Amino acid sequence: MGEFFIISAFVGTLLFLLPLYVSLEAHLDVKENKCWFRIALYRRLKLLGGYGQLTKDGIALHITKKKAIFIPYAQMGDTRKKFEITQGFQPLKFHQIIETGGADSVYGIMLGAMSNSIAGSVFSVLQTKSPFLSLKNNLLLTNKTELKVTLQSEVVFNGLVITVALTKKIMEAFINWIRTKKSTASWKKRRSA
Repeated sequence: MGEFFIISAFVGTLLFLLPLYVSLEAHLDVKENKCWFRIALYRRLKLLGGYGQLTKDGIALHITKKKAIFIPYAQMGDTRKKFEITQGFQPLKFHQIIETGGADSVYGIMLGAMSNSIAGSVFSVLQTKSPFLSLKNNLLLTNKTELKVTLQSEVVFNGLVITVALTKKIMEAFINWIRTKKSTASWKKRRSA
């Protein structure tokens, strides 16, 4: 009985500290107004996938043929404020391919050169902050009028980082709840006096 407890505690601790690799693959086609995406664990185990579309009121994420999630534009600002990446999430890879028209015009070629130089500048700054980050930017110029973007990214973290991030969010919510309770109690005392 004691050996089982020690072995299970060791395996649990090992799994808790084991690095988790989460990858995102996405393909955006502006002409079709669709962005196909896939989020996977260790590049093999699919966690979420489908496609998203822009509508006049928000973004519709089609997870399955019968299930979709709608995110209104008004809520997107609040969501961005709630989500923050902690230091434990280490980006490993960001590769992008931009496919656009303009191969037959001087302006298209100049726009492509400008986008490559901007990406090179941004990537050099990111490389100094995260030296293990693999960055690639490719541009394909075609004769068609189109804009397609394909990207692959990968982030690594472990169970300890998720636990710390969740504990932080729970503590922030608890502190805000205490503050609202105190302000409500002091308001009731003022009204009764």
